[in-house]
Amino acid sequence: MKVILLQDIKGTGKKDQILEISDGYARNYLLPRKLAKEATAEAVNALEKSRGADRHREEVRKQEAEIRARELKGKVIQIEVKGGENGKLYGSITNDQIATALKAQHGVEVDKRKLEQEEPIRTAGQSFVTLKLYPGISTRMIVNVKVHTK
Repeated sequence: MKVILLQDIKGTGKKDQILEISDGYARNYLLPRKLAKEATAEAVNALEKSRGADRHREEVRKQEAEIRARELKGKVIQIEVKGGENGKLYGSITNDQIATALKAQHGVEVDKRKLEQEEPIRTAGQSFVTLKLYPGISTRMIVNVKVHTK
């Protein structure tokens, strides 16, 4: 019997996979527990449409990430923090501070977990931060840190 799996089943297959399995396993275990449904022509067509829509959505997300990467490439983020003499900061610049400054200065909201620093920013001056927008798509931005003493 051909079935379409509705969930991942250890030892059997992954979700949305079409499998040929024994009739007893399908009728007595998979179908009553709603782990699979019979692979009728309608169900297979619906699955193919769903897969096509998923591919389209992923392609749109990828294109949006590429456009955003081009827009943000090389942008400068200005951050002003308290610090001591010789440009030393009290602590370091966090990804949360960078994300907040990016939203305030350029109107772009990003998740702080998508920002990656080469090394912690602990002194005044320019540093680079990498913004990961999509798997395989990232852009480097400049963080310009100014220290004011008080």
